[in-house]
Amino acid sequence: MRQTDKTLLFETEPIPRAVVTLAVPGVISSLVMVLYNMADTFFVGMLNNPVENAAVTLVAPVMLAFNAVNNLFGVGASSMMSRAMGSGNQDTVRRSSVFGFYCALLSGLLFSLGVTVLFTPLLRLLGADAGTMEATAAYMRWTVCLGAAPSILNVVMAYLFRAEGSSLHASIGTMSGCLLNIVLDPIFILPWGLNMGASGAGCATFVSNCVACLYFLTLIAVRRGKTLVCINPRWFSFRRDIVLGVCGVGVPAAIQNLLNVVGMTVLNNFTASYDASAVAAMGIAQRVSMVPMYVSMGVSQAVMPLVGYNYASGNHKRMKETVRFSAKISLIFQTTVTALCWIFPSAIISLFMKDAAIVAYGRQFLRGLSLAQPFLCVDFLAVGVFQACGMGSSALVFAVLRKVVLEIPALVILNAIFPLYGLAYAQLCAEVVLAVASVLTLRRIFRRLERSTRLQ
Repeated sequence: MRQTDKTLLFETEPIPRAVVTLAVPGVISSLVMVLYNMADTFFVGMLNNPVENAAVTLVAPVMLAFNAVNNLFGVGASSMMSRAMGSGNQDTVRRSSVFGFYCALLSGLLFSLGVTVLFTPLLRLLGADAGTMEATAAYMRWTVCLGAAPSILNVVMAYLFRAEGSSLHASIGTMSGCLLNIVLDPIFILPWGLNMGASGAGCATFVSNCVACLYFLTLIAVRRGKTLVCINPRWFSFRRDIVLGVCGVGVPAAIQNLLNVVGMTVLNNFTASYDASAVAAMGIAQRVSMVPMYVSMGVSQAVMPLVGYNYASGNHKRMKETVRFSAKISLIFQTTVTALCWIFPSAIISLFMKDAAIVAYGRQFLRGLSLAQPFLCVDFLAVGVFQACGMGSSALVFAVLRKVVLEIPALVILNAIFPLYGLAYAQLCAEVVLAVASVLTLRRIFRRLERSTRLQ
């Protein structure tokens, strides 16, 4: 896509078409990522060994912590790039891209080193016990100790390409790794293949993330001079406006994901106090609920460049129409998926494991988790607007409200009132409150922008 084509997309393309152009590749990529995240659970589940399945669930918070780095340098740099494009500053676009890339690479290497040094204490903190320790350790060695850097880099580079409007290339890069992982999983995990169990799932994840990184690096080399995404170290600097612009959005986004890790760790530890079947069932229900969650995330992330560009260029009416249309299509999808999860929970859980105890637990967990999704999409979209416009403090307030003020206390209270099963409804309690706050906050932002436009 030529630069003039990108300008037309951001400035003059009809809103539905512009949103679809950006969102469809992003949503397809998100759905493939859901399959990728569910593949480990699905193929490990075919072993019918709750211990192996519990290993994948227990390491999930650490892998979710990757998103803290992804958001710090991916969301932060892409937001800075989009706003710089809207104001016509291509130098800042390139420097933001280089800054995000190299900081993500260094952070991934440091992440691997830290987990390797603190390996055994971290396993215990995640809830691994004598029964699940060996399988959990094997899975974490591949996915984290070896795989942190490629896992983080391929997501950050997708953000950078999406920021300049190359949503299709971003999605192809992400999907290449995801699809390869789905192909490799049964070969590495199952008895007819390498019979590595959970360890094989981790190995497949590591290889697929390396391939995704290779795609993006090749794309940058091939499209040199035709893309604003740059990794030339000569453009790297700690220039004040770059650091503040990236970190002003990225740090709150990273904190948001770290709080998500804390919330998931609390949830897993509460669940682990029951038995391995409960842990496995909660893991399956969480993976299934990622389908609507990742679609919401895909829409909000895909339209961020469009929102940020029009915010910076002063076209606030187009920005508002983008948010409204995105909210409409997200809510329709989320409501449909929630209804399906509520009506057919047992059939969905049975796709992963046939164990009667796991299906019984999972049925109740999935119903509770699915109810939160329509409210979650409103919250995600609002946070996406904050990030696109450089309003990092607003995104941080919502992150603290979601986990610290609402969801974690709800986990404690609901587990005490309705042991185990109440845990699945904590997210619903938090997201209902946040959805209301999102609507009110967005209305206040749009009114302020309308007043500023009238005064100009």
